[in-house]
Amino acid sequence: MTDMTLSPAPARTTSRNWGRIALRWILFTLLGLFALFYLMPLFVMVTTSLKSLEEIRTGSLVAFPREVTFEAWRTAWSGACTGIQCEGLRPYFWNSVILAIPAVAISTMLGAVNGYVIAQWKFKGANLIFSLMLFGCFIPFQVVLLPMARMLGLMGLAGTIPGLIFVHVIYGIGFTTLFFRNYYVTIPQELVKAAKVDGAGFFRIFWSIFLPLSLPIIVVTVIWQFTQIWNDFLFGVSFSQAGTQPVTVALNNIVNSTTGVKEYNVDMAAAIIAALPTLLVYVVAGKYFIRGLTAGSVKG
Repeated sequence: MTDMTLSPAPARTTSRNWGRIALRWILFTLLGLFALFYLMPLFVMVTTSLKSLEEIRTGSLVAFPREVTFEAWRTAWSGACTGIQCEGLRPYFWNSVILAIPAVAISTMLGAVNGYVIAQWKFKGANLIFSLMLFGCFIPFQVVLLPMARMLGLMGLAGTIPGLIFVHVIYGIGFTTLFFRNYYVTIPQELVKAAKVDGAGFFRIFWSIFLPLSLPIIVVTVIWQFTQIWNDFLFGVSFSQAGTQPVTVALNNIVNSTTGVKEYNVDMAAAIIAALPTLLVYVVAGKYFIRGLTAGSVKG
């Protein structure tokens, strides 16, 4: 009698296990389909860049290349025409490197100092200043084009890479200040008070206490700023001239200034080259980006 009353329990447990396994496989299948859907454009770009023009005309768009060739990559890097000049992406790629590195470093450091002051050194009007900087994050790019062009002209930086660095630093300070301020408010005020008792001043506290604790949010800020600056097109096309244009402007010129036969393989190779730095940044530091975003979300 006892055996008969207990026998349904293992059956119910087995059915639950099978139900969990089925749900898990359904979830994995859906995630796999979504991944394939989002990776398909990248697959088409890569395979097209490795095909010859003849194979592109006669083959399927999603087919693997019958014969792999890197000629399109060589042309995109050093031979594609961006108007009347046929230098490829190489000089413009290095323009973007020269532009992005100092712009990211300067805006990150200024954001760290601003966030430290607003979060830990309370002064009259601190909340108002932070609100105004936060408001600046939501001003559309198009609104600041004319004032910024006028300012660059007065400073003698129009059409130069330092001018573009200045533009990205100014536009990025609002975001970097927001990131660091929200992170620094989670650091206990007692640390600041103890450091003041020991005689530490403003910058001593920042360099010795706050900056060593800031690695997670620094990673978030660097990835965010690098992505925004590297992928920017509007500021690059508005405030640069021949010889100082970033890679995104050169990519647009390559795609839209083709004469004769349209070289789709070169266009795809150029697009991948232009996107590689940001792709590598997210692949290498993606997990640190997520950790940094959640590092200051819980206080205590």
